[in-house]
Amino acid sequence: MNPPAPGHRLQPLSTWPEAERRGIVGVLTDIDDTLTTEGAITPDALAALGALQAAGLHVVPITGRPVGWSATFAATWPVDAVVAENGAVALLPTHEKGLKPRCDLGSLLSKIYQQDSATRSANFARMQAVARRVLREVPGTALATDSPGRETDIAIDHSEFARLPPETIARVVALLRSEGMNATVSSIHINGWYGEHDKLAGARWIVRTLWQRDLDAEIGRWVYVGDSSNDQTMFERFPHSVGVANIARFLPMLEHLPRYLSRGARGAGFAEVAAALLQARGDGPGLSRSAPG
Repeated sequence: MNPPAPGHRLQPLSTWPEAERRGIVGVLTDIDDTLTTEGAITPDALAALGALQAAGLHVVPITGRPVGWSATFAATWPVDAVVAENGAVALLPTHEKGLKPRCDLGSLLSKIYQQDSATRSANFARMQAVARRVLREVPGTALATDSPGRETDIAIDHSEFARLPPETIARVVALLRSEGMNATVSSIHINGWYGEHDKLAGARWIVRTLWQRDLDAEIGRWVYVGDSSNDQTMFERFPHSVGVANIARFLPMLEHLPRYLSRGARGAGFAEVAAALLQARGDGPGLSRSAPG
């Protein structure tokens, strides 16, 4: 199956053919405003993760958030891994969920990177200099509050605690790119980094690392769920992609749209996707079961 053409018309999630849903082996998903609502995962989204994993599907959130911020989720949510910082680093659970104290995160996770240590160190120094330039030259900007947990990128807050107008967001993106950085805009942050990785590269990497599978060779057996412009590389590549309803805010800015649109927003939209997958597998709604961890 081919990926969606640029600018194609969004289809309701209810039109996703059952036969195609039945063939899905894994779910890749954004976190902020896709799994979470007002900054926290909702019970229905958490239950959906657990039901998907219990049904035998691979489940991996891929986020622009920092590795430090992602550690608690990787250790306690029913997921196979969390890929953070737009594909640069992954957190892998090393335990059975719920059997160790949540505060002991270091013993619950292993951490792997796409870049070697020397490259990360050199890039970190360069990125801090660029961050200082942004704050100096673009009035009203501030680093994201999660910045102390970041190892391979920088983030400017535009909608989490700050409120930047579109023209300021565009100015920050242009400045980052003028410094040779990759730059993307999530539902809350403007992210910049050095390196070839992005969410799609991170997805390919984690699927190969965990399951020795070639994501591109079986792209039609995976689904991606997201909500904003930094999900475009995934919407462009995945023939099965879903935008949760709150993506409406970003639609005018998107060249590549998801194929399907959920009725529900944020966590409720993700739960809707999970229910559609479970129904096609004969597992019923499956979302009343308690999620592990």
